[in-house]
This record gives sequence, C-alpha cells and structure tokens, in this order.
Amino acid sequence: MLSLADLPDDDLYALVRRSSDHARGAVPLTGQLGGRVVGTYFRTTSTRTRTAFSVAALRLGAQLVAFGPNDLQENTGESADDTGRVLGLMLDGLVARTSASARELRAIAAWDTMSVVNAMTEDEHPTQGVTDLSAMLTTVGRLEGLRVLYVGEGNNTAVALALALTRYAGAELHLRTPPGYGLPAAALRRGQEYAAAHGALIEERHHMDDVPPQADIVYTTRWQTTGTTKHDPEWRRVFRPFQVNAALMDRCPSAIFMHDLPAHRGEEVAADVLDGDRSIAFQQAAHKLYGAMAVLEWCLA
Repeated sequence: MLSLADLPDDDLYALVRRSSDHARGAVPLTGQLGGRVVGTYFRTTSTRTRTAFSVAALRLGAQLVAFGPNDLQENTGESADDTGRVLGLMLDGLVARTSASARELRAIAAWDTMSVVNAMTEDEHPTQGVTDLSAMLTTVGRLEGLRVLYVGEGNNTAVALALALTRYAGAELHLRTPPGYGLPAAALRRGQEYAAAHGALIEERHHMDDVPPQADIVYTTRWQTTGTTKHDPEWRRVFRPFQVNAALMDRCPSAIFMHDLPAHRGEEVAADVLDGDRSIAFQQAAHKLYGAMAVLEWCLA
C-alpha cells in the first residue's frame, strides 16, 4: 500500500467500503490477523496515524513491534533495501512514515516478503485518502456525484484525495491552492486521467474568487505540513486568503467541513468553523482507525 495509484479501482472501492463498514460496527472482530506481527516505523511525529495502526493491529489480533526514529540501522548508513530484506524475514507487515520520497519505501518493499504500508511520505498520504473517503461515504452516504472543495496547499493529503475521489462517477474535486503551492503536476495529470475515465471532474485554481456554492464538503489541511518547509519566507501572506472561515462556509451553505488534523485555529481554519456544528473533523479522525483496520486486513488477511 505505497500509493493509491498502485491500486486497481475495485481494490480502492473495497477498501473504502470496508473502512465504512468498520465505522458502522458491521465487521465482527474475530482475530483476523491472529499470528501476524506488524511493525510500525515512524521517523516523524504522528498522533492519529500511529495510534490508528497500532490499535488496529491489536484489535485485529496481531502482535505489534514499534520502532522509533533512532531505532533502526538506517541511521548508521544501512540501505533501505537491506533494511527491508531483513525486516521481511521477521515481520509480516511494516507501517512506515518517513516524510521522505516514496522511493525509500519502495526499496524497503522490493523483496516482497512483507506488506509495506505508506503511513505518509512527502509525495502522498494514501491511508489518509482511504480515511477521507470512508468518512465522506459514512457521513454523506455516497461518493458518486460528491462535490468537494479543497482549500490550501496541494500537499500529500491533497494528492491522495486527487488519486481517489476522481475514480467515482460524477464526483467533483475543486482545488483552490495558493499560487506556487498547487498539486504536483504528475498527480494532477493522473487525477485528470482518472476523472476522464470515470466521468468525474478535477480542476485547480489559484484564487478564491469563485467557489462551487453547491459543494457538499469543504476540506482543508494544516498549512505547515509535517516534515516540510516553505521556500518563501512570506508564505503566510500568500496563504491568508485561503483560510476556511465563516464567510467561506456561508458561500457553500450546504457543505460540511473536514480537516485531516492537526489544526492550527486561526491559520488555515477559523476556530468557529473547526469546532462548529458543520464540522466532522474529529469524526473524520476516528476513521483513521477504521481505515487502518481495512488496510491491514487487505494487506495481511
């Protein structure tokens, strides 16, 4: 599970449905992963994703081995290839967050002796994509024809959304990103290819002059993404018009609000929006667990 672009449509659909089923309590926990051993390797901070995968492994009956940022010999120069070769002789699965290029995880996974889950790289946050679509499906009841307004940086969360939502018929993803901080060109092209094949829509603009008033969901993420820095010291000035506040939500009167958390109230989102009655950000966070359970089942059961 290194990129959503690696998944056939049917596998993506099944993962999202399974996550939603877990959210509704419709999946009995019968030790699906009994006898399996899952490692977690987080080189950068994580609250939701690390907790979700740890709890998911335990609830599904697996044993857990946790590695911190200084625990593996990669720190002393061992290659990712050798690291993966050794861990694959002992673990059934590895959930890893590096905030580096996904190439490193592909090297760890190259021996095909254990499942490897991308818990976030600089390129993409694929399990966040499963989480988000699961939360949308459970809350709204559909993904086909869903209209999502994404506001903010075209970061790894936005990439996952672009690679996933565009595979649902009639879905619309409207990206409003600051100039110079849009979706990576390759991810936008792939999203456009998916949209063309599935009768969906993805479009990106770099201003807030027009937003779809019929949006079902307004989504934003933290401006300062974990493990990254901005090249422009004046970046906050560029981002300021892209704050999600009451005025923006009034322009989308039927929309609910989503945020992948952690949030900085007063920056990317106003406190009264994040904590308001139209926000499902914390219910969305709970779906991290359900998404993790679905991903681990898909990889290991």
